[in-house]
Amino acid sequence: MCTHVPPCPAAADGNRGEARPVASHSDQGCNLLCNSVIPFEDGGELLPDQAGIAPLAKAGPDTRQADER
Repeated sequence: MCTHVPPCPAAADGNRGEARPVASHSDQGCNLLCNSVIPFEDGGELLPDQAGIAPLAKAGPDTRQADER
């Protein structure tokens, strides 16, 4: 249970990543947030119910030819 003021967002909230870190594991590329969410450096997340949130896809370079655009 979060004791921060104001309280951290719940794991189910869209802004769950704004919860305060309670443990840092920079050597592993992740942290543990107050709401038990584990965000990873690549943008992915592991939720307390063990559901995974995939990182956002990064746009690659536009490889189409000029006449294809």
